[in-house]
Amino acid sequence: MGKHAKHLVWDWNGTLLDDIAAVIGATNAAFAELGLEPITLERYRELYTVPVPKFYERLMGRLPTHEEWVVMDDAFHRHYWTRAESCGLTHGAAELLAARQASGFTQSLLSLAPHAELVPLVRRHGIAERFVRVDGRTDRSTDGKSGHMVRHLAALEGVAPERIVVIGDAADDARAAAHVGAKAVLFTGGSHSRRSLEAAGVPVVDSLEEAVAVAEELV
Repeated sequence: MGKHAKHLVWDWNGTLLDDIAAVIGATNAAFAELGLEPITLERYRELYTVPVPKFYERLMGRLPTHEEWVVMDDAFHRHYWTRAESCGLTHGAAELLAARQASGFTQSLLSLAPHAELVPLVRRHGIAERFVRVDGRTDRSTDGKSGHMVRHLAALEGVAPERIVVIGDAADDARAAAHVGAKAVLFTGGSHSRRSLEAAGVPVVDSLEEAVAVAEELV
């Protein structure tokens, strides 16, 4: 790919995949099982954070135990994956990915979604060929994306971090970018409120088209 090429690392959930309604639905279905009160989209976006157990700490007033976390995580994913199949791509995503590939620039996908579920879903949306690499989570750790970003970039072979922009919907995407020396642009269509995204200190945008345009200016 070359050290001087511009490269985008895309997030999946809440960025390329318009799944925030599925996330809220699954969260509240899981909460009902766990005896927690339902949450609104606005409150979710204000409280959500990575690692996800910290999100539950904000809701419960304490960190869940390991045993509680396993139950919570399993309940959420059981409800989420029944809903994810009906989610579409974010408006304009397919066209942006195709245009960028046609321009000769490279892009990849890095997600904390389980790899085994992520790859088939990306393929079903017809965009797998747009990426030089697709990586999801391969373990059950609750770590954020920083360590995964290190491994993802190492596998890309030769792309200089200063020529990379991460596009995501969470403050954790900005932290992961900074961890490897890359830039970041955050999108308001997913898990965080604009206010919480702006606290990350990187550009915040309201559309993926704007995200790509800003990314082009950053590198």
